[in-house]
Amino acid sequence: MASDSKSLEKSFDELNDIIIKMDSGDCSLEESFKLYEKGMKLVKQCNDKIDKVEKKISIIEGNTDNE
Repeated sequence: MASDSKSLEKSFDELNDIIIKMDSGDCSLEESFKLYEKGMKLVKQCNDKIDKVEKKISIIEGNTDNE
């Protein structure tokens, strides 16, 4: 499954799991860094998806204002 097709909810769940693992204190520094990198990629993907939805909403709202 491509990461772009992952739902926002699944991405949030993954981020939550990463936070729990990092907060547990059971991770090595190297593992924490890998989790951090993965989390930051997920955050960027989520932000991109949210931006796309906001743009679509703006377009839809703009179209309804003109009617």
